[in-house]
Amino acid sequence: MPISIFIQTLNEEDNLPGLLDSVSFADDVVVLDSLSKDRTKEIALARGCRWYERAFDGRGPHQNWAMEHIDFKHRWVFYLDADERMTPALRAEAEAIAAAWDRGEMSRERGDAVAYYCGRKNYFLGRWLRHAMPPGNIMRFFQPPLIRFERLANPTPAVDGAVGYLREHFLHYNFSKGIAEWLERHNRYSTYEARETMKALRERPVRPANLVSPDRNTRRLELKNVSFRMPGRPFLKFAYMYLLQGGFLDGRPGLTYCTLQAIYEYQIVLKVRELVRVERGLPPA
Repeated sequence: MPISIFIQTLNEEDNLPGLLDSVSFADDVVVLDSLSKDRTKEIALARGCRWYERAFDGRGPHQNWAMEHIDFKHRWVFYLDADERMTPALRAEAEAIAAAWDRGEMSRERGDAVAYYCGRKNYFLGRWLRHAMPPGNIMRFFQPPLIRFERLANPTPAVDGAVGYLREHFLHYNFSKGIAEWLERHNRYSTYEARETMKALRERPVRPANLVSPDRNTRRLELKNVSFRMPGRPFLKFAYMYLLQGGFLDGRPGLTYCTLQAIYEYQIVLKVRELVRVERGLPPA
């Protein structure tokens, strides 16, 4: 059973061809672009993609616009970024789920999942960061009418129905544009995260019961909520990734990546402090 592919882009002329090669099986590939200035549009249209574009206003709002305004050809949609790659095994798993729904073997009324989290294998300096950045769970396979996204960065899904977890992973080349671009991108992300941190501190009290929830993603999100309130977040993040997760086992790539993540966390902390000062009527720095 076919599935639709949803891609978000911004100046991805180098990454996009590889992604499109990995999803060449799909007869409905939709690109939502954030006003690229390079050949992204030319490449997408030449490969038969459907094209939409709008100014980027945060991950959650951007993805929600797509869910509300794009008429996907198929019930099930798999979302990928241009620096990611579908694998044959993941394709087979996703298509099997879509086919089961088409045959009536699965349904929302029966309590079957209407959206699935998926892990990813993250590569850096030619190496899979098996320990420093384990696959995790990201919402990527879903039925658009039944899902919306919250937060400006690293969106969390609100699903009208049950959720599931795919066994297979997609591939992620997070540093395909180099360290400088990663730092520039995460400088933007840290601004979004600082705003979301302020919002969480005001509106989302810690719910201890979520820390022992049977759903692993609920546990993860609550741990993140707890982390907003902890001192020494950059150091704790490095210690967690490098020591507890075993990032040291990934060699130099693991050490470098854990250090970059600690720097990113420190950017968030500094920007939260700025926002607090501004709320108190003080200059930002």
